[in-house]
Amino acid sequence: MKLLTKFRRHSLARPALLILALVVVGLGYAGVNPQRSSAETETTQQVEQGKALFDLTCSSCHGLGAEGTSQGPTLIGVGAAAVDFQMGTGRMPAARREAQLPVREVNYSQEQIEAVAAYVASLGAGPAIPSSEQYSPEGLSDDEIARGGSLFRANCSACHGITGGGGAMPNGKFAPSLVDTSSRHIYEAMRTGPQQMPTFSKDVMPDQSVREIIGYLEDANGQPNHGGLTMGDAGPVSEGLWVFIIGIGGLSVVATWIAKKGARAR
Repeated sequence: MKLLTKFRRHSLARPALLILALVVVGLGYAGVNPQRSSAETETTQQVEQGKALFDLTCSSCHGLGAEGTSQGPTLIGVGAAAVDFQMGTGRMPAARREAQLPVREVNYSQEQIEAVAAYVASLGAGPAIPSSEQYSPEGLSDDEIARGGSLFRANCSACHGITGGGGAMPNGKFAPSLVDTSSRHIYEAMRTGPQQMPTFSKDVMPDQSVREIIGYLEDANGQPNHGGLTMGDAGPVSEGLWVFIIGIGGLSVVATWIAKKGARAR
Protein backbone atom coordinates (compact mmCIF):
# COMPACT_ATOMS: atom_id res chain seq x y z
CA MET A 1 0.00 0.00 0.00
CA LYS A 2 2.81 2.37 0.83
CA LEU A 3 4.39 1.66 -2.59
CA LEU A 4 1.11 2.38 -4.37
CA THR A 5 0.61 5.58 -2.36
CA LYS A 6 4.15 6.66 -3.14
CA PHE A 7 3.62 5.98 -6.85
CA ARG A 8 0.38 7.97 -6.92
CA ARG A 9 2.19 10.97 -5.45
CA HIS A 10 4.99 10.70 -8.01
CA SER A 11 5.09 13.41 -10.72
CA LEU A 12 5.05 10.79 -13.51
CA ALA A 13 2.01 8.95 -12.18
CA ARG A 14 -0.62 10.81 -14.18
CA PRO A 15 1.22 10.63 -17.56
CA ALA A 16 1.91 6.93 -17.01
CA LEU A 17 -1.76 6.21 -16.23
CA LEU A 18 -2.86 8.21 -19.32
CA ILE A 19 -0.50 6.23 -21.55
CA LEU A 20 -1.72 2.96 -20.02
CA ALA A 21 -5.34 3.95 -20.61
CA LEU A 22 -4.62 4.79 -24.26
CA VAL A 23 -2.88 1.43 -24.77
CA VAL A 24 -5.84 -0.43 -23.23
CA VAL A 25 -8.34 1.48 -25.43
CA GLY A 26 -6.24 0.89 -28.55
CA LEU A 27 -5.95 -2.84 -27.89
CA GLY A 28 -9.66 -3.06 -27.23
CA TYR A 29 -10.52 -1.21 -30.47
CA ALA A 30 -8.18 -3.43 -32.46
CA GLY A 31 -9.91 -6.46 -30.98
CA VAL A 32 -13.45 -5.44 -31.91
CA ASN A 33 -12.73 -3.59 -35.20
CA PRO A 34 -12.92 -6.05 -38.13
CA GLN A 35 -9.92 -6.18 -40.39
CA ARG A 36 -10.35 -5.15 -44.01
CA SER A 37 -10.69 -8.05 -46.37
CA SER A 38 -8.41 -8.37 -49.37
CA ALA A 39 -11.39 -7.56 -51.64
CA GLU A 40 -12.03 -4.28 -49.80
CA THR A 41 -8.36 -3.39 -50.03
CA GLU A 42 -8.31 -4.09 -53.77
CA THR A 43 -11.46 -1.98 -54.26
CA THR A 44 -9.89 0.92 -52.38
CA GLN A 45 -6.74 0.69 -54.50
CA GLN A 46 -8.83 0.52 -57.67
CA VAL A 47 -10.77 3.65 -56.68
CA GLU A 48 -7.53 5.52 -55.92
CA GLN A 49 -6.06 4.46 -59.27
CA GLY A 50 -9.26 5.55 -61.01
CA LYS A 51 -9.24 8.94 -59.31
CA ALA A 52 -5.66 9.58 -60.40
CA LEU A 53 -6.56 8.74 -64.01
CA PHE A 54 -9.77 10.77 -63.80
CA ASP A 55 -7.91 13.83 -62.53
CA LEU A 56 -5.47 13.51 -65.40
CA THR A 57 -7.82 12.90 -68.35
CA CYS A 58 -11.39 13.76 -67.33
CA SER A 59 -11.42 16.53 -64.73
CA SER A 60 -10.76 19.33 -67.23
CA CYS A 61 -14.30 18.86 -68.58
CA HIS A 62 -16.16 17.16 -65.72
CA GLY A 63 -14.54 18.97 -62.78
CA LEU A 64 -12.12 17.76 -60.12
CA GLY A 65 -14.99 16.28 -58.14
CA ALA A 66 -16.94 15.16 -61.24
CA GLU A 67 -19.50 17.83 -60.40
CA GLY A 68 -19.61 18.99 -64.02
CA THR A 69 -18.58 22.19 -65.78
CA SER A 70 -19.68 24.19 -68.80
CA GLN A 71 -17.65 21.72 -70.90
CA GLY A 72 -19.13 18.50 -69.53
CA PRO A 73 -22.02 17.17 -67.40
CA THR A 74 -21.81 15.96 -63.83
CA LEU A 75 -20.91 12.30 -63.40
CA ILE A 76 -22.21 11.97 -59.86
CA GLY A 77 -24.78 9.18 -59.87
CA VAL A 78 -24.28 8.02 -63.48
CA GLY A 79 -22.78 4.73 -62.31
CA ALA A 80 -19.94 2.52 -63.47
CA ALA A 81 -21.87 1.25 -66.51
CA ALA A 82 -21.96 4.72 -68.08
CA VAL A 83 -18.18 5.07 -67.76
CA ASP A 84 -17.58 1.58 -69.15
CA PHE A 85 -19.77 2.38 -72.16
CA GLN A 86 -18.36 5.82 -72.94
CA MET A 87 -14.69 4.91 -72.47
CA GLY A 88 -15.08 1.35 -73.77
CA THR A 89 -16.38 2.62 -77.12
CA GLY A 90 -13.79 5.39 -77.42
CA ARG A 91 -16.38 8.17 -77.12
CA MET A 92 -14.64 9.46 -74.02
CA PRO A 93 -12.44 11.32 -73.44
CA ALA A 94 -13.89 13.47 -76.22
CA ALA A 95 -11.48 15.21 -78.57
CA ARG A 96 -13.89 18.14 -79.04
CA ARG A 97 -17.52 19.07 -78.51
CA GLU A 98 -19.76 17.55 -81.17
CA ALA A 99 -23.47 17.11 -81.75
CA GLN A 100 -22.94 13.36 -81.62
CA LEU A 101 -19.91 11.57 -80.24
CA PRO A 102 -18.86 8.84 -82.69
CA VAL A 103 -17.17 5.54 -81.88
CA ARG A 104 -13.39 5.92 -81.81
CA GLU A 105 -10.34 3.82 -81.09
CA VAL A 106 -10.09 2.94 -77.42
CA ASN A 107 -6.87 4.25 -75.88
CA TYR A 108 -7.25 2.69 -72.43
CA SER A 109 -6.99 -0.83 -71.13
CA GLN A 110 -10.06 -2.48 -69.64
CA GLU A 111 -8.32 -2.38 -66.25
CA GLN A 112 -7.95 1.41 -66.49
CA ILE A 113 -11.55 1.84 -67.64
CA GLU A 114 -12.84 -0.23 -64.73
CA ALA A 115 -10.69 1.80 -62.31
CA VAL A 116 -12.23 5.09 -63.50
CA ALA A 117 -15.66 3.43 -63.38
CA ALA A 118 -15.05 2.35 -59.78
CA TYR A 119 -14.08 5.90 -58.82
CA VAL A 120 -17.18 7.42 -60.46
CA ALA A 121 -19.36 4.75 -58.84
CA SER A 122 -17.96 5.72 -55.44
CA LEU A 123 -19.34 9.26 -55.90
CA GLY A 124 -22.97 8.17 -56.16
CA ALA A 125 -25.18 5.17 -56.81
CA GLY A 126 -25.86 4.25 -60.44
CA PRO A 127 -26.02 1.26 -62.81
CA ALA A 128 -23.11 -1.13 -62.30
CA ILE A 129 -21.07 -2.83 -65.01
CA PRO A 130 -23.18 -5.87 -65.92
CA SER A 131 -22.16 -9.50 -65.72
CA SER A 132 -22.35 -11.70 -68.80
CA GLU A 133 -25.49 -13.41 -67.45
CA GLN A 134 -27.34 -10.09 -67.74
CA TYR A 135 -26.69 -9.48 -71.43
CA SER A 136 -25.51 -12.70 -73.08
CA PRO A 137 -28.13 -14.09 -75.52
CA GLU A 138 -26.76 -17.61 -75.28
CA GLY A 139 -29.43 -20.24 -74.71
CA LEU A 140 -32.36 -18.17 -75.97
CA SER A 141 -35.07 -20.05 -77.82
CA ASP A 142 -36.48 -19.05 -81.20
CA ASP A 143 -39.62 -17.74 -79.48
CA GLU A 144 -37.55 -15.54 -77.17
CA ILE A 145 -35.55 -14.15 -80.09
CA ALA A 146 -38.79 -13.44 -81.95
CA ARG A 147 -40.10 -11.62 -78.87
CA GLY A 148 -36.87 -9.62 -78.82
CA GLY A 149 -37.56 -8.59 -82.42
CA SER A 150 -41.00 -7.32 -81.41
CA LEU A 151 -39.53 -5.36 -78.51
CA PHE A 152 -36.82 -3.86 -80.72
CA ARG A 153 -39.26 -2.80 -83.42
CA ALA A 154 -41.56 -1.24 -80.83
CA ASN A 155 -38.90 0.63 -78.83
CA CYS A 156 -35.73 1.02 -80.90
CA SER A 157 -36.27 0.70 -84.65
CA ALA A 158 -37.62 4.24 -85.08
CA CYS A 159 -34.06 5.51 -84.53
CA HIS A 160 -31.76 2.53 -85.11
CA GLY A 161 -33.53 0.95 -88.09
CA ILE A 162 -35.31 -2.37 -88.33
CA THR A 163 -32.15 -4.43 -87.67
CA GLY A 164 -29.98 -1.86 -85.90
CA GLY A 165 -28.31 -0.37 -88.98
CA GLY A 166 -28.54 3.16 -87.55
CA GLY A 167 -30.23 6.27 -88.83
CA ALA A 168 -30.12 10.06 -89.05
CA MET A 169 -31.69 12.34 -86.44
CA PRO A 170 -32.30 16.11 -86.16
CA ASN A 171 -29.64 18.73 -85.27
CA GLY A 172 -26.69 16.79 -86.65
CA LYS A 173 -27.23 13.77 -84.41
CA PHE A 174 -27.63 10.16 -85.45
CA ALA A 175 -28.53 6.79 -84.00
CA PRO A 176 -25.36 4.69 -84.36
CA SER A 177 -25.25 1.31 -86.00
CA LEU A 178 -25.55 -1.62 -83.60
CA VAL A 179 -24.16 -4.18 -86.04
CA ASP A 180 -20.64 -4.17 -84.59
CA THR A 181 -21.57 -3.02 -81.07
CA SER A 182 -20.86 -5.59 -78.35
CA SER A 183 -23.71 -7.07 -76.33
CA ARG A 184 -22.27 -5.56 -73.16
CA HIS A 185 -22.26 -2.05 -74.58
CA ILE A 186 -25.81 -2.42 -75.92
CA TYR A 187 -26.94 -3.39 -72.42
CA GLU A 188 -25.08 -0.45 -70.85
CA ALA A 189 -26.50 2.00 -73.39
CA MET A 190 -30.04 0.89 -72.59
CA ARG A 191 -29.47 1.24 -68.86
CA THR A 192 -27.64 4.59 -68.94
CA GLY A 193 -29.21 6.42 -71.91
CA PRO A 194 -26.16 8.09 -73.50
CA GLN A 195 -26.81 11.47 -75.15
CA GLN A 196 -30.26 11.57 -76.81
CA MET A 197 -31.06 7.90 -76.14
CA PRO A 198 -33.79 7.23 -73.54
CA THR A 199 -32.98 5.27 -70.39
CA PHE A 200 -34.60 1.85 -69.97
CA SER A 201 -34.65 0.90 -66.30
CA LYS A 202 -35.07 -2.67 -65.11
CA ASP A 203 -38.66 -1.87 -64.17
CA VAL A 204 -39.40 -0.88 -67.78
CA MET A 205 -37.13 -3.39 -69.53
CA PRO A 206 -36.04 -6.39 -67.41
CA ASP A 207 -32.72 -8.09 -68.08
CA GLN A 208 -34.48 -10.97 -69.82
CA SER A 209 -36.07 -8.56 -72.32
CA VAL A 210 -32.70 -6.90 -72.98
CA ARG A 211 -31.16 -10.33 -73.63
CA GLU A 212 -33.96 -11.09 -76.08
CA ILE A 213 -33.37 -7.80 -77.94
CA ILE A 214 -29.64 -8.53 -78.15
CA GLY A 215 -30.42 -12.04 -79.33
CA TYR A 216 -32.64 -10.67 -82.08
CA LEU A 217 -29.93 -8.24 -83.25
CA GLU A 218 -27.30 -10.98 -83.35
CA ASP A 219 -29.65 -13.30 -85.23
CA ALA A 220 -30.77 -10.63 -87.72
CA ASN A 221 -27.25 -9.39 -88.48
CA GLY A 222 -25.88 -12.91 -88.64
CA GLN A 223 -28.08 -13.82 -91.59
CA PRO A 224 -26.22 -14.28 -94.92
CA ASN A 225 -26.59 -11.56 -97.54
CA HIS A 226 -27.84 -13.17 -100.73
CA GLY A 227 -27.37 -9.98 -102.74
CA GLY A 228 -29.28 -6.81 -103.31
CA LEU A 229 -29.08 -3.35 -101.82
CA THR A 230 -30.21 -3.26 -98.18
CA MET A 231 -30.48 0.55 -98.12
CA GLY A 232 -29.18 0.62 -94.57
CA ASP A 233 -31.64 -2.01 -93.32
CA ALA A 234 -34.20 0.72 -92.77
CA GLY A 235 -37.04 -1.76 -93.00
CA PRO A 236 -39.47 -3.16 -95.58
CA VAL A 237 -41.84 -0.18 -95.50
CA SER A 238 -39.30 2.57 -96.17
CA GLU A 239 -37.27 0.39 -98.56
CA GLY A 240 -40.45 -0.54 -100.41
CA LEU A 241 -41.35 3.15 -100.66
CA TRP A 242 -38.05 3.95 -102.32
CA VAL A 243 -38.38 0.97 -104.65
CA PHE A 244 -41.83 2.25 -105.64
CA ILE A 245 -40.63 5.84 -106.15
CA ILE A 246 -37.47 4.93 -108.09
CA GLY A 247 -38.78 1.83 -109.84
CA ILE A 248 -42.33 2.81 -110.76
CA GLY A 249 -41.33 6.46 -111.12
CA GLY A 250 -38.47 5.57 -113.46
CA LEU A 251 -40.69 3.32 -115.56
CA SER A 252 -43.27 6.09 -115.78
CA VAL A 253 -40.64 8.54 -117.04
CA VAL A 254 -39.43 6.04 -119.63
CA ALA A 255 -42.99 5.28 -120.75
CA THR A 256 -43.76 8.98 -121.10
CA TRP A 257 -40.59 9.55 -123.14
CA ILE A 258 -41.43 6.65 -125.47
CA ALA A 259 -44.97 7.94 -125.93
CA LYS A 260 -43.80 11.45 -126.79
CA LYS A 261 -41.16 10.11 -129.18
CA GLY A 262 -43.75 7.98 -130.95
CA ALA A 263 -46.15 10.90 -131.25
CA ARG A 264 -43.45 13.09 -132.83
CA ALA A 265 -42.57 10.32 -135.31
CA ARG A 266 -46.15 10.18 -136.53
